[in-house]
Amino acid sequence: MPASIRPIPLYTTSGDVGGFLLYPYIFNPQGDWIGWVTADKQVYSVHGQYVGWLGKDFRILRQRTLTGNRPQQAPPPAPERFRPPAQVPLPPMMAEITSSTIDVLEERPDLLPTSDSFAFTDDVG
Repeated sequence: MPASIRPIPLYTTSGDVGGFLLYPYIFNPQGDWIGWVTADKQVYSVHGQYVGWLGKDFRILRQRTLTGNRPQQAPPPAPERFRPPAQVPLPPMMAEITSSTIDVLEERPDLLPTSDSFAFTDDVG
C-alpha cells in the first residue's frame, strides 16, 4: 500500500482505537487484516460474512437483531501487512446509538476475526 495513504482510526464508543481503515481494508490495532468495507459502507469480515456498516463517526455498527439474510461476499485480495501508527488523534465525540444498535468493535469483536482464524469458532476442539 502506498505510504502516502493515511489510515483512518476506527474508534469504539468508549473512545478506544478498535482498528484502522485503509480503504477498503479494515485492520485490527495489531495490524492484522480483519475485514473490508464496500463502496456503500457495508462491512464484511475477511471470511465474507456480513458484519454491519461503517458509521459517520467511523464506528462499525450493527443491528442487535439482524433481519433478513445478507449473502456472503467474496473478499478482495489479501492486503499487505499493515503497520499501525504509533500515535493516533484523540477520538471524536461519538453520537448516541439506539439500544437496537451495537458497536461491533466494542461488543462483538469476534465478528471480525483475522484471516488465519476459522470462519466459525463455535466448534470446541
